[in-house]
Amino acid sequence: MQLNNILYKISHWESWDWRIKYIPIVPVWAWNCVRARSFWFFTPSNPKLAFGGFEGVTKMSIYEHLPPGSYPKSSLVKAGQPYVEVEQILAQRYSYPFVVKPDVGRMGFMFRIIRKPEDLEAYHNLMPVDYIIQEYIEYPLEVSVFYYRFPGDKRGTITGFIRKEFLEITGDGKSTVEELMAASARVCFRLDEMRAKHADKLDMVLQKGETFCLSYALNLSRGCSLISLETEKDERLLKVFDELSSYSDTLYYGRYDIKCASIEDLKAGKNFSIIEYNGCGAEPHHVYGNGNTFAQACLILARHWNILYQVARSNYKRGAKYDSFRKGWKTMSGCRRHFARLRNLDAQFPDS
Repeated sequence: MQLNNILYKISHWESWDWRIKYIPIVPVWAWNCVRARSFWFFTPSNPKLAFGGFEGVTKMSIYEHLPPGSYPKSSLVKAGQPYVEVEQILAQRYSYPFVVKPDVGRMGFMFRIIRKPEDLEAYHNLMPVDYIIQEYIEYPLEVSVFYYRFPGDKRGTITGFIRKEFLEITGDGKSTVEELMAASARVCFRLDEMRAKHADKLDMVLQKGETFCLSYALNLSRGCSLISLETEKDERLLKVFDELSSYSDTLYYGRYDIKCASIEDLKAGKNFSIIEYNGCGAEPHHVYGNGNTFAQACLILARHWNILYQVARSNYKRGAKYDSFRKGWKTMSGCRRHFARLRNLDAQFPDS
């Protein structure tokens, strides 16, 4: 099994650590820093978002720049807020199930679907940072759209369009959940994490054909699959995102993660909800969903970094500023500590 895991990782570059994947294009990033004369050349890209939306920006602050009704109903819970106040928020605005996630998050850490009161109380008592209560959107599809627009232009460009699928296992009528996880090429690399999250279900035997969702966080880092929708890109889809991007004249470069009733409804601008907007730190997920080789993926990423430079430089010429080295370093250092904390909590806290 260990040999199979090694061979799988060698032949599937998508499973490599992100630091390895980005090594070949570090010179592109460095060149953009040099020509901008700023280590944080990207910060003016989305000028009204903290750090350009690269890292450390709160989800609640991003929602302020989206049209009302285009994102789920959301409420902020402050770290240390009395639980009785959280119960009051629930009584006034939400019904089960609903979603909770950190206000400053990454990679789906501590994203959970809450189905009963005791789960929320456990989550609240564990969380040392601000988090969001958010209505659960039941649309069947989740997609990602990577979009950029140059300041002053009315039309932008959609570079990527993909559909997300959950990390799941399928029963054979005889194997336990733990055995099915160990046998899955998509799961075997994160067995310790999955065993901790599903400790009470490891001995459960799934019926033949029965599926079991291992993670409701539709993030690549949490094991979700990305399916290309490249052939679905058209003028109608672009029009929807031109309008979203122009609403507050803020969101110039990034990735929209959206739940929708169907692709056709999304193109018609109806029956969709923006779950997340990821700013200039967003990865173009379509590098993974289109059957690209590692070399092709590097070229796509490098092209996006150069576009990011151009968008940021254009905003800089219009008056936006680069963050100082000290301010950016403080932001990055704080985010490293914050996300390490969330990662450790996520490994311990059971999934729903």
